[in-house]
Amino acid sequence: MNLFHVIILAIIEGITEFLPVSSTGHMVLASSFMGIGKDDFVKLFEVVIQLGAILSVVILYFKRFFKSFDFYFKLVVGVIPAVIVGVLLKKKIDILLESPLVVACSLLIGGIILLFVDKWFNKPAVKEEEQISYATAFKVGVFQCLAVIPGVSRSAATIVGGMSQKLTRTAAAEFSFFLAVPTMFGATLKEIWDFHKVHQGQLFTGEQIKFLVVGNVIAFIVAMLAIKSFITFLERKGFRLFGWYRIVVGAVIIVLILSGHQLQMS
Repeated sequence: MNLFHVIILAIIEGITEFLPVSSTGHMVLASSFMGIGKDDFVKLFEVVIQLGAILSVVILYFKRFFKSFDFYFKLVVGVIPAVIVGVLLKKKIDILLESPLVVACSLLIGGIILLFVDKWFNKPAVKEEEQISYATAFKVGVFQCLAVIPGVSRSAATIVGGMSQKLTRTAAAEFSFFLAVPTMFGATLKEIWDFHKVHQGQLFTGEQIKFLVVGNVIAFIVAMLAIKSFITFLERKGFRLFGWYRIVVGAVIIVLILSGHQLQMS
């Protein structure tokens, strides 16, 4: 892994983290095409730089994060399902991350679903975060568990989950952003812990620290721009364009695999 790889992956993360297209799936595919998919540090990097992108939510919605304790309790309730699934299925999740076909199929199927989401959930009643109940927060958290399958997209799963509970597109997207903060913070700590455990407590090298810092800074800056653009686009156009994008990308990857191209992700 070199600085060029760091910049490319960080830009991809910043753009895709909050879009319903799977940031993890895109980074896994990108690292594979660049020939660095087998590196243990790359796998850690792809998780850790998501924290940089997620922190952009805290900055953009700063006042919302200090509005009331009720807000935090809802996030805790919403993140519980992901914590349970992440702890119980960590090894199986890692195996799935090694399969380009799983990523491609998830992108394709998720894209088809996004084509119809706006029609399925067209009678929203919840416009503000204050109207979201604890039960709704938990149900959205259950939807978030689907994102352990690479290519599904945490953003897509939680936004669709929110809309299924009668949240507007904007309210569902914003709650998805908020829920990402504790989720990705926990995932980052777990990934770092596992990395050091596998490498017998070995510390990061100076170069690895530089890569993590640069990657998080770039992901943070790009994500700041992406969030505002996404919310504006979502309010006007809905999900169909993202659906078609996922279908095209998933189909192209499947064709490449079936034609004999080897994508190294393990």
